[in-house]
Amino acid sequence: MEWQACLDEYQKLIIRMSTPRVVIDNAACSTATIVKVDSARRHETLLDAVQILTDLNLSIKKAYISSDGQWFMDVFHVTDLNGNKLTDESVISYIEQSIETTYPDRSHGFNGLTALELTGTDRVGLLSEVFAVLADLQCNVVDAKVWTHNGRIASVIYVKDCNSGSPVEDSQQIDRIEARLRNVLRGDNDIRSANTSVSMAVTHTERRLHQIMFADRDYERKPVLQCRADSPVVNVQNWTERGYSVVNVQCKDRTKLLFDVVCTLTDMLYVVFHAAINTAGDKAFLEFYIRHTDGTPISSEPERHRVIQCLQAAIERRASEGIRLELCTSDRQGLLTDVTRTFRENSLNVTRAEISTVMGVATNVFYVTDVTGSLADPVIIESVRHKIGLGNLKVKELPFRYHQMAERPDEQEIGVGEAVLISLGSLVRKNLYNLGLIKSYS
Repeated sequence: MEWQACLDEYQKLIIRMSTPRVVIDNAACSTATIVKVDSARRHETLLDAVQILTDLNLSIKKAYISSDGQWFMDVFHVTDLNGNKLTDESVISYIEQSIETTYPDRSHGFNGLTALELTGTDRVGLLSEVFAVLADLQCNVVDAKVWTHNGRIASVIYVKDCNSGSPVEDSQQIDRIEARLRNVLRGDNDIRSANTSVSMAVTHTERRLHQIMFADRDYERKPVLQCRADSPVVNVQNWTERGYSVVNVQCKDRTKLLFDVVCTLTDMLYVVFHAAINTAGDKAFLEFYIRHTDGTPISSEPERHRVIQCLQAAIERRASEGIRLELCTSDRQGLLTDVTRTFRENSLNVTRAEISTVMGVATNVFYVTDVTGSLADPVIIESVRHKIGLGNLKVKELPFRYHQMAERPDEQEIGVGEAVLISLGSLVRKNLYNLGLIKSYS
């Protein structure tokens, strides 16, 4: 660490004490890489560490969090998405440098873009209308994430001007964008709940999506679909003798699960003092000992109920039952408009989307269902693939129920089995490319 000449010894000591220290160990565990983080306790330090690991698409198999006074120690057992230990020295070095930064950069390459934040009532074809408006207003979508939950939609879309390639800064143009998008989101009967905002500020996109849906109170709304058998189970009770509230979560394991839970607790102004996270097969078991930032536990039954609702919502927002479709092709103006219009014309509803453009190549992920939220007809999926391009749009992941359907005799002739191949490696390479760790992810 290099010190500025003007710093005295006391200032250097303070910096040393407040800067997290990281040890990465590949020898202690045969199945995972161990990442140890210790630091003076700051409200968002745990979230920062989890965010850095999950942004690399690493899987956290186990974790132990413990505080002692104003100091804390976090231990994470991580693997890549293929279940392998971390061996790439550039990745290991990036983790060390990022966590050891007192105030990590949250921009993730979105500087120089204009951020659009949208909320409204979800409906079939809404995303198609949004992208059509942006194309008409000469806005090029560079990156976007779209979540739906309990009949609501939230999106953060990063755009630039098609002509200049610069952020959209003209106040009149911003007013036009907001007004047009607000009208689209309102539809015919959603006057009060639609919201749009344009911002030059940069924040972590997925954390911002949680904040938007939390502010929209999606957790209070009645689920559109029946509760699934694998819905998360959340229990909260107080440990009066020690002054903690104990949160237990049992749910299906998936990537970024710990981030979603810790992000929600942090933004609700709870501090995690101790925690244990374990996974077994496809199940995850999480236990947190929390207090308010003022040091008090949960104080009422309504508050306890609200914590349960919010954590269930945070886990469900990213969990999609739809078919995962991946589009990889050369980017062009109007591409998203054409693709999402094809979905709409074939009665496919987009439940979640991740849009990314790097070096003129569009790499987009869509989760789609039919108009009722049920599994889409495989024949329709194949028809859509033919219209968009079999080589460009591929089925990369099917819900478990699809595999059950495929076992039936009358379903065996449907030609979607070839598309069940999972390209986890491409996702890891893309994240490393965005972080500047490799020169190509093709």
